[in-house]
Amino acid sequence: MNLNNQPTIDELARIFAAQKDSHDSHILWISKSGQVHIDCLSPHAHEAEFDQNNQNLLARLKMYRRGQGYVGKKAAADKDFIGNVLQTLKQAWASMQNQNEVRVIDRFY
Repeated sequence: MNLNNQPTIDELARIFAAQKDSHDSHILWISKSGQVHIDCLSPHAHEAEFDQNNQNLLARLKMYRRGQGYVGKKAAADKDFIGNVLQTLKQAWASMQNQNEVRVIDRFY
């Protein structure tokens, strides 16, 4: 899903549904090209390590901790939650293009 191509709630929901909440913690992030990703993190990984190791990272949301229900099929079925995440991503993308500093998004719009 790319934020330059009028993303939909259904596209974002598919990204969330593809993850397993019970297996790993996850980070939702935006690349410098506008591509949206959710990556798994090892159990002892820190968010700062993710930031340092990802050269294409423009912005990310705070980590979704394992077992909290923020990713997976149930999260994907929650249209209000996914809609809020999508709105947050769109607003962040609109305000951050052409920036070089990584931004952590810590609230929903």
